[in-house]
Amino acid sequence: MNLETILHQARNGDRKAFVALMKHMESDMYGMARSILRSNEDCADAMQEAMLKAYKSLGELREPRYFKTWLLRILINECHLIIRKQKRVVPVAEFIKEPSTSGGYEKIELREAIDHLEESMRTVISLHYLRDMPIREISELLDLSEGAVKTRLHRARRTLMDLLQNRGERKVTFQ
Repeated sequence: MNLETILHQARNGDRKAFVALMKHMESDMYGMARSILRSNEDCADAMQEAMLKAYKSLGELREPRYFKTWLLRILINECHLIIRKQKRVVPVAEFIKEPSTSGGYEKIELREAIDHLEESMRTVISLHYLRDMPIREISELLDLSEGAVKTRLHRARRTLMDLLQNRGERKVTFQ
């Protein structure tokens, strides 16, 4: 069965179809939540709330082909709600880490560097490079102009390069 058929069944009240949809979207949802929130527990909470809200309002989805964008928008809103509730300040000292002396950890260091970006830059970097989402889709999802998305991507790349070079990395390139 294709995704559209499962979505149609879910919209008609089939709970098993909705569960299948959520299982299909789980990886994308976690990746998005993780790009905004730092803890796995917060990601799980945001995903659970987003799934519940999606289930309750699935009938309001006007265009089924935008299901993924619609669901991720709900998730992003839940992530921002969690951040607002926490209202915590992270001391700069937490961001300072010793550079890695062993090889093979470039991806881990990149992930850590992405985690230290401010939330708006972390989101666009994660969507574009880790989720392979085009700028146009990111623009629609985040309700930003394409120019604003490009600006955030540029700032995030520059910040990442600075972070990684300060950690002892030789050269970082983004395509």
